[in-house]
Amino acid sequence: MQAARGKALTGRQAAVARPSRLRLRLLVAVVAVLGLAADQLTKAWALRALADGPVDVVGTLVRFDLVMNPGAAFSTGTQFTVVLSCLAMAAVVVIVVFAARVRHTGWAVALGLLLAGVSGNLTDRLVREPGPLHGHVVDFVALPHFAVFNVADVCITTAAALIVLLTFRGATIDGGGDDAGDGAGDGAGDGAGDGAGTGPVTEDGDTGPDGPQEPDRPGVPGQEEQA
Repeated sequence: MQAARGKALTGRQAAVARPSRLRLRLLVAVVAVLGLAADQLTKAWALRALADGPVDVVGTLVRFDLVMNPGAAFSTGTQFTVVLSCLAMAAVVVIVVFAARVRHTGWAVALGLLLAGVSGNLTDRLVREPGPLHGHVVDFVALPHFAVFNVADVCITTAAALIVLLTFRGATIDGGGDDAGDGAGDGAGDGAGDGAGTGPVTEDGDTGPDGPQEPDRPGVPGQEEQA
């Protein structure tokens, strides 16, 4: 980032320009709450509206079909409900710890989505039948030749894709990477450009550290003889 063309931001200016840690933590929380609310509201709707059978949304391409899933995302790991519940609780703790360190907007969004997805499915495992840690997750979005999923699964998948993109771009959770790299590169380039060729040029084409050098004046005839 640059304050003006040809001038890189100082460390203090970069810190001011970067979103505050409190604001980014708030962004994580807002994204997580919105994602969790969307997940739980759509699941509550599915339990009421799809109890009598599936509903076609886009022909046979997309339909809503209520499935109670004892496993993980996209109906995997159906035999390890308790283990998955414990792993999900541990994942929530890890995400919160990382959220406390976040200094990058993209990472804040990714962590918020990930927290929403993990918390959404964990909520089902804790409060739904047959009981705590054994609860079945509500899935209802069905695609041809694909597992039935829910909004929480979409949040987790989107977060994973965003994390891969951020990692590919070199953006780190503490605010380094693509933005910091651009600023450093611009500053280095501008500094090199400003410093190059600053030495003064004399009338004869020579440069000197103290400014232009006066050319030698021709001697006045007769002065050398008098000397």
